[in-house]
Amino acid sequence: MKERLDVLLVGRGLAASREKAKAVIMAGNVYVDGQKEDKAGSMFPETVKIEVRGHVLPYVSRGGLKLEKAMTRFDLELSDKVCMDVGSSTGGFTDCMLQNGARKVYAVDVGHGQLDWKLRNDSRVVCMERTNIRYVTPEDLAEPVQFVSIDVSFISLTKVLGPVRELMEEGAQAVCLIKPQFEAGREKVGKKGVVRDPAVHREVIDKVASFARSISFDTIHLDFSPIKGPEGNIEYLIHLVKLPDGAMGTRMVDADSVVAAAHGELSGRQDGR
Repeated sequence: MKERLDVLLVGRGLAASREKAKAVIMAGNVYVDGQKEDKAGSMFPETVKIEVRGHVLPYVSRGGLKLEKAMTRFDLELSDKVCMDVGSSTGGFTDCMLQNGARKVYAVDVGHGQLDWKLRNDSRVVCMERTNIRYVTPEDLAEPVQFVSIDVSFISLTKVLGPVRELMEEGAQAVCLIKPQFEAGREKVGKKGVVRDPAVHREVIDKVASFARSISFDTIHLDFSPIKGPEGNIEYLIHLVKLPDGAMGTRMVDADSVVAAAHGELSGRQDGR
């Protein structure tokens, strides 16, 4: 009898959940009969030899690796801060925030039942599932937010940044994941929702950055995500800071060099490896 690889990992105690198993598999750390296997749905006999090698994922999902890079490259400090994880899903960003000293994290997602059990039972985490961030008001929170991460799908950041800004205290920072497939026009999105053209990547980065500056954010840093999205899209991390109401952001980010670096490192690699 054959079984999915992610199910086999969980069954043998090599991963705590199928989501974590999938993350370890996609990270390239799982070997079946000595051969690297990067597809969680691949079927194998229940008696097959499975090894997990290399670096074990330190977060509940791969998403934590994205924020980890931003923490390092953007020199972010989250100790004792009130944070918000918009599009929390399993909670990789939330986990990264907590491991970097966050005092509280509001984990917001339109879905439900996705947040990892460990985080759901952490007293520092406020689970706001079945919640559309566009309709959250300051009155829904116990205090203004000092740091926000945004990792959303099927919606443009231009629809989300305004409502999120209202929840942040002045000077608060945000790290947003720019996903070209959800920012570009439909005619610029290829098969399976993948956007490969560097020119389109530059275009959507400029669009999001310009919008952020227009609603009183400054654009501080830009880098590319260390891992690709599920379908192989290159994604980007933009670092924002909230300015006083009515102020216009003036700092610019260098989309050209970041897009070039991203394509040089990630193009042709499955899942950003």
